Amino acid sequence: MKQALAGIRVLDLTRVLAGPFATMILGDLGAEIVKIERPVTGDDARHFGPYIKEESAYFMSINRNKKSITLNLKNEEGKHIFKELVKDADIVIENFKATTMGNLGLGYEDLKKINPRIIYAASSGFGHTGPYSDRPAYDAIVQAMGGIMSITGAKNGEPTRVGSSLGDIIAGMYTVIGVLAALRYREEEGVGQKVDISMLDGQVSILENAIARYFVNKESPKPEGNKHNSIVPFEAFSTIDGEIMVAAGNNNLWRKLCDSLGLNQLADDERFKTNPLRAKNYYELRPYLANQFAKKTTSEWHKILVAKGVPSGPINNIEAVVNDPQVKAREMIVEIDHPIAGKVKMAGLPIKLSESKATIRAPSPQLGEHTEIVLSEVLGLNYKEITKLKDKGII
Repeated sequence: MKQALAGIRVLDLTRVLAGPFATMILGDLGAEIVKIERPVTGDDARHFGPYIKEESAYFMSINRNKKSITLNLKNEEGKHIFKELVKDADIVIENFKATTMGNLGLGYEDLKKINPRIIYAASSGFGHTGPYSDRPAYDAIVQAMGGIMSITGAKNGEPTRVGSSLGDIIAGMYTVIGVLAALRYREEEGVGQKVDISMLDGQVSILENAIARYFVNKESPKPEGNKHNSIVPFEAFSTIDGEIMVAAGNNNLWRKLCDSLGLNQLADDERFKTNPLRAKNYYELRPYLANQFAKKTTSEWHKILVAKGVPSGPINNIEAVVNDPQVKAREMIVEIDHPIAGKVKMAGLPIKLSESKATIRAPSPQLGEHTEIVLSEVLGLNYKEITKLKDKGII
């Protein structure tokens, strides 16, 4: 089965998370990812725990399906090698500060002269324009500046960082979307283009109704805990042994929820008949629901609600997630054989394609594992030439 991006070569200059997450997705979809790393140290993520036999499980989880070569881009000979690789590449992806590649003479304007069809994707903290463009950033910084922390956490509590690195991951996803759009444009017009992705932009884009609420009410929304700000009931309720999340997103589901709880009288109560009324009278409604949920276990309520078609679910910890039968059925936890770490489990492939299946073809590479192969196959360098480059510290 041919993969969707088979035959596409990506020169991957990224490190840590936003960029590597993007190139991992492209690799899963069949692209050839040539990860270009600094000699000796490589990607910073190689040095992040937890470790399995001194190998970073973090690095392994986001760098599968890639080849690794080492190359010193601060060296003129190293730059020359990179430019030669660009001639035969489809995509360059980097996540440096905005001016870094330009200062090296390797920015988009430089590379498109070498290969007009090149698609150059840059994922940075603040993008390549605007007053913050040359500032460094990490996930926590853009979560703070992008507003998501201000609406996350317990009601009346402190602003809270989302537990996953949402700033990086959203930027990685948008990078992939931009690259795929640019590939489609190139098919039609024959030329590449620059894809400029900002982590901060990504955070603003996912604020959804928080922005709408601000412009309507002229007040900044605050954290609501697990409660939805405009749909009722849409939150967690305590049970005998834990909590259950319930989402009755329309009037039909509201009636089903009332029936499930043995509270049919509430369905036609004038205070609660519509969602706007339920939101308006939230503090009158909630005790009725909370008192009923407190009478059974989470598992008991979940079975009842699922049988009635009411969206609901337990609040799983990570152990429960990785052992969930639905997660297993969708192959969202996979096991990969790594030559040093052995068998390693990680998140699987969320994109399910019927005709061009995404696959994991190789574990994360050792630093520089494919340097000789790539330089010989792509550039035609022989063993003696490659040895000289090693001796000079260029690769």
